[in-house]
Amino acid sequence: MSADPASAKAALRKALRAARRDHVASLDPRVKALLFKRPPSALGALIPQGATVGLYAAIGDEAPTHAYAAHFHEAGHKVAIPWFAAREAPMEFRHLASPHVDELMESGPWRAPQPLPDADSLVPDVLFVPLVGFTATGRRLGQGGGHYDRWLEKYPHVPAIGMAWDSQLAEDLPFEAHDRPLAAVVTPTRLYRPF
Repeated sequence: MSADPASAKAALRKALRAARRDHVASLDPRVKALLFKRPPSALGALIPQGATVGLYAAIGDEAPTHAYAAHFHEAGHKVAIPWFAAREAPMEFRHLASPHVDELMESGPWRAPQPLPDADSLVPDVLFVPLVGFTATGRRLGQGGGHYDRWLEKYPHVPAIGMAWDSQLAEDLPFEAHDRPLAAVVTPTRLYRPF
């Protein structure tokens, strides 16, 4: 591992993105359609009844979240999705009133789907986060923009749960002072609970 965590992260992102892309491309579409349909029941301790659940809108090869949004919505939770007023604006969360209605989302400044501007602003009680890589001990390597790091720093009481493909597991990752360990990581085959 490089002595400079920022440089090490940049190099790892490239390698881990390529591995994730290859892994997702190798999946049989019929099998892929069955993955990430509902959260493991063991996550119940981290998601209290009535909690507002923050989910990212998956793009590219990220672990998909649409079925989780439907699951939590149908279980009576409010679902919150990242929202950006502009590329330079901080990440906020807005209510996704129904994950079954595509017209409630639009392309945001980062080209990820986001709720419409008139959707209610919410603060999630638990947050599912995207990632490029993770360790079994809860370290996370994100996309590199720092949006989730800054949001989690502002809301330190909110547990962060990673969603990933099994191929994204790394033996070790660089760790900086602002990095926050994950409370759990969900993959298609396993739930990692480092704490």
